[in-house]
Amino acid sequence: MSRRTAPADLRVWDLPTRLFHWTLVILLVALFVSGQFGGLALVVDRQVLGMQVKIFLGNMDIHMLLGQAVLALVLFRLMWGVVGSSTARFTSFVRGPRPLMAYVGAILRGEVPATTGHNPAGALVILGMLGLLLVQGGLGLFGNDDIFSQGPLASKVSKDTSDRLTVLHGQVFLLLAAVVVVHIAAAFYYLVRGKNLIRPMVTGRKGADSLPPDAAPPTIVSPWRAVPVLAVAVVVVWAVVTKI
Repeated sequence: MSRRTAPADLRVWDLPTRLFHWTLVILLVALFVSGQFGGLALVVDRQVLGMQVKIFLGNMDIHMLLGQAVLALVLFRLMWGVVGSSTARFTSFVRGPRPLMAYVGAILRGEVPATTGHNPAGALVILGMLGLLLVQGGLGLFGNDDIFSQGPLASKVSKDTSDRLTVLHGQVFLLLAAVVVVHIAAAFYYLVRGKNLIRPMVTGRKGADSLPPDAAPPTIVSPWRAVPVLAVAVVVVWAVVTKI
C-alpha cells in the first residue's frame, strides 16, 4: 500500500482563530503604549452645536478598556478551543509531557518536525500566554494609577490591596513579555529552518513543506459559529465589570 501524501496546500486555520491572533497582537501593542504613558491625560474643550463640551481622555482609561477587550478575547479563545475547528481545539494539540519531550528532543537534534496545527512546544507557549493574559487582565480590573483612573473593580477592595494588585499586574507583565518574546523567536527560528508559520496564520493555509506526509485535512467549522461564542465572552466581561 502506498503512503498517503499531503496535498500541496491545506487549510489548517479558520478565520476566527486568525482574527483572534492578529487582534490580540494589535491590542497588546496598544496596551503597552497606553500603559507606558498612563499618567498622561488630554482635555478637549470644544464648542459643538453652540454648546461648550469638555471631554477628558486619560490614557489609563483607554488602557483599561483595552484590557477588558483582551479579557473578552481570551475567554473567546478558551471557548473556541472547545467548539472551534479541529486545529483550534485544545484536544488536538495539548498532549502531555511525553510528546513535548519528544518534540524538544527532535529540535535539539537539529530536526524540525512538521505538524498540521500547533506543535507540542507551541501548545505550551499558547497555554502559558492565555493563562498569563487571564491573570494580567483580572489584576488590571482592581488596579489604579494613583492619578486619574482606577479599574472597574478597584472600589471593591481597599486602596492598599488595589496598590498591591497594581504592582503584581506589572510583575505579571514581565512574565507575559518573556513568553511573547519566546513565541516570536520561535516563529523566526522556524522561518530560518524553512517552516513558515507566520504565513498560514494570515492565509489559513499551509504548504506541503510544512505538513506531515500523512496529514489529513482538519475539520474547519463555519466562522459564523464564532459570533455567539464572542458574544458570550463579551457579555461575561461586561457583567463582571458592571454588575459585581
